[in-house]
Amino acid sequence: MTNITVSLPDDLAQQAQAAGLLRPETIVELLREAMRKRQVDQLFATMDRLAQIKPALTEAEIDAEIATARADRARRR
Repeated sequence: MTNITVSLPDDLAQQAQAAGLLRPETIVELLREAMRKRQVDQLFATMDRLAQIKPALTEAEIDAEIATARADRARRR
């Protein structure tokens, strides 16, 4: 287990304490949720970048490659 020290503005610390947010189990839950959100945000950012990449082949060329591969596999049987 790792211990950390966090400096907060007094008013925020008081509000967080009153809301029960400074308990270790609550902080763990908040950090885990923040990490999940960050991972989802990164996934969608990556998907957006990938969507902007133009494929090297057109859809028709991809279909033709698939058909060729299937025909080759059928001939080998």
